[in-house]
Amino acid sequence: MTEKIFPISQFDSANAPHLPLSERMRPRTLEEIVGQEKLLGKGRILYRLIKNNDVPPMILWGPPGVGKTTIAHVISRTCEARFIALSAVYSGIKEVKKVFSEAEEQLRVFSRSTILFVDEIHRFNKAQQDAFLPHVEKGSFTLIGATTENPSFEVISPLLSRSRIVVLQPLNEANLVKLLRRAITDVKRGLGNLSISFDEQSLYLIAKHSNGDARIALNTLELSANLIKDQKDPKLRPNTIKEALQKRLLRIDKDGEEHFNLISALHKSLRNTDPDAALYWLARMLEAGEDP
Repeated sequence: MTEKIFPISQFDSANAPHLPLSERMRPRTLEEIVGQEKLLGKGRILYRLIKNNDVPPMILWGPPGVGKTTIAHVISRTCEARFIALSAVYSGIKEVKKVFSEAEEQLRVFSRSTILFVDEIHRFNKAQQDAFLPHVEKGSFTLIGATTENPSFEVISPLLSRSRIVVLQPLNEANLVKLLRRAITDVKRGLGNLSISFDEQSLYLIAKHSNGDARIALNTLELSANLIKDQKDPKLRPNTIKEALQKRLLRIDKDGEEHFNLISALHKSLRNTDPDAALYWLARMLEAGEDP
């Protein structure tokens, strides 16, 4: 089943220790979101729209790990709306039409609004994107699309004209360190129960190698913590971080999300004419076993 429906209660991941740290630490409120203050800071227009439950259809555009899915979750939670997630990679028109029908029924019968989050919306072809138009116009649901590609080239013009384009920026090192510090000290959702000591140098080392991606940073932190949690006096040190980065590098799934994240990072480095970064991402991919 490609569709995911999340009741409001499931946003609280405090009682789901089996989830990855990056999922457990997913922000639950606008105030917890880090790194997008120009858009979501208190008093900003998007902040006000969400708080007033007046959210327009929107396309969230930005690199991996900057909060696209998180923002959609938070909007749904804030507006107390039903949340449905679809991936354009795995969903076909049959699944999409079923979601349309269910959203209309929820609105008609229960007066309950739906947030329809479509990840990688640029992967839907023109005909599939066209299918959204009448439902977006009727307000059957609020469409929130997410893409790592420029929507001006990848999303059809009629859908763009009905949506607000929200450009998200990569998280800087200070943003990432703030998230890491929060995760390592949070007892309910994070690693606080492990009583791990740390220094700023170690956190900045993780941030430096995360390429602005919160998911990478938190996953690296979790792997590092697993390497030292059984020690008598666990402390996060640079050598532990380097070991975790190496282990994480070798865990890349050639058909999974990380595979595409690395390709995206390489492409962006080439487009930005940054040879050092391009060589770095290429070396990571080759070391992990990618086919040259």
